[in-house]
Amino acid sequence: MSGNSFGRLFRVMTWGESHGEALGVVVDGCPAGIELSAADIQHELDRRRPGMSEIASERREADEVLILSGVFEGRTLGSPISMLVWNKDVDSTPYEAIKHIARPGQADYSYQMKYGLRDYRGGGRASGRETLARVAAGAIARKVLAYHNIEIVGHVVEIGGIRARARAKEVDVKEIKRNAEMNAVRCADPEAAVQMLDLIKRVKSEGDSVGGIVEVIATGVPPGLGEPVFDKLDAELAKALMSIGAVKGVEIGAGFGAARMRGSEMNDEFYIDIEDGRIRTRTNNAGGILGGISTGEPVICRVAVKPTPSIAKPQRSVDMVRMEEVELRIRGRHDPCICPRIVPVAEAMVALVLIDYMMIMRGGRLEIVRQR
Repeated sequence: MSGNSFGRLFRVMTWGESHGEALGVVVDGCPAGIELSAADIQHELDRRRPGMSEIASERREADEVLILSGVFEGRTLGSPISMLVWNKDVDSTPYEAIKHIARPGQADYSYQMKYGLRDYRGGGRASGRETLARVAAGAIARKVLAYHNIEIVGHVVEIGGIRARARAKEVDVKEIKRNAEMNAVRCADPEAAVQMLDLIKRVKSEGDSVGGIVEVIATGVPPGLGEPVFDKLDAELAKALMSIGAVKGVEIGAGFGAARMRGSEMNDEFYIDIEDGRIRTRTNNAGGILGGISTGEPVICRVAVKPTPSIAKPQRSVDMVRMEEVELRIRGRHDPCICPRIVPVAEAMVALVLIDYMMIMRGGRLEIVRQR
């Protein structure tokens, strides 16, 4: 097992290192006949790529995607879709002087212990740059899900203790998406966004970094997705989101808040929606999942994102070759806060889980809805 693949029927394998020649992904299991172009993928990659705001890494990458296979005359063939992105703005010189030093908070030590060698340039395979391959695959998943009226929206709800205002009961994903994409921190609360931006700038000037919380909401998810016991939908979502390098915690629905609630508060009471005749819940503390199976309510996940480990402040560490303690100063181009750029990555991972379970529920084949 290599740990580079994800999914069962809609399968994804990512490849490449941060400072290597290129990165890419192979998507296998995508249904045939889906309208797909490089522009569909590029839109999502542009949301993730560095250099797009004053609080993002200064690395300048176009992240221009090339679709190498699996698409003909604008439609998927049902065969593996291979995509590639060249690395162009690579500067490995800052890493030469520290190549034997285990950077605190990074995967240097653990990779060295597992493999006996590693690509020290920019973190190699453990770099956040690997996530562009996930976003490319997620863009395809989102296209398929859109045929079934499933929409996925992510936004930043907290940075450095500054929280966005609580939303109303009804989830308006269009409003969240519109507001979140209007500012550099991707927060749907304009007032909190200004405070978050100021904090990130201040922390960056101090040579430090800050973390936060990102929320992802999926609407239009049909009831019945997920498997009992070990393959629960929320368990797979947790695995998918925890596989993002900077994520250190996952919540579904009320999450850890459930530990502070009573049963009478936590339980989502059922009622019949007279408009469409279906059974719904008055609240959604379960986050759209009960017993590991979707209920038809919005699926709501939140992830705790740690502060960027690469900081300019001096840190103590160890030279793994000389076996001596050293003082470390990290140079290079790094995000003072990863949260805004993790939003499209988290959305992609949720999309990959949902498309996989949609195909499992429907026997591996998703009929394309010609008219929504």
